[in-house]
Amino acid sequence: MSRKFKLVFLVIVGAQVLLLLGLIADREYTLRAGVDVVLETLPIDPRSLLQGDYVVLRYEIAQIPEDWKAIPGQEVYVYLEEGSEAWHVVRREFRQANSDDSPFVRGTVGPGREIDFGIETYFIPEGSGHIIERSNDIKVVVSVDNRGRAVIKDVLVDGEPFHDVRAKENSP
Repeated sequence: MSRKFKLVFLVIVGAQVLLLLGLIADREYTLRAGVDVVLETLPIDPRSLLQGDYVVLRYEIAQIPEDWKAIPGQEVYVYLEEGSEAWHVVRREFRQANSDDSPFVRGTVGPGREIDFGIETYFIPEGSGHIIERSNDIKVVVSVDNRGRAVIKDVLVDGEPFHDVRAKENSP
């Protein structure tokens, strides 16, 4: 191998490693610096809940009102306010408000008139989907940073963290 080829190879590998570290650092920033909000999920048909080893989540805040003019692919800012059990929508905007201190989640209008926030899947350990299927109430704790990026922090199953419910079920 030529010396030039080795150098090009190392640069390519180094760039890929830096890209992966950047993606991880971006999510970690959101988890550490973000505001935690609890989001209400919509009822999901248990027969279509699991696809592989993850749960598909639909959010109440993702619903677009019928009278709202939204185009698929359009960016939307959903401003939230804390409620008694979960956060709810104060307003939806097509542009980020400059002077507002309210937490917001940035998403994109999907083809089904729902907003996609990038937090619609939650990976679970194999064989534990029945815990979510049997639950009456699923809420999701999401960390939201000042750019509107959201990262799932935890899933609450009937008021308890998913990992606690799973641990109770697996204990002798």
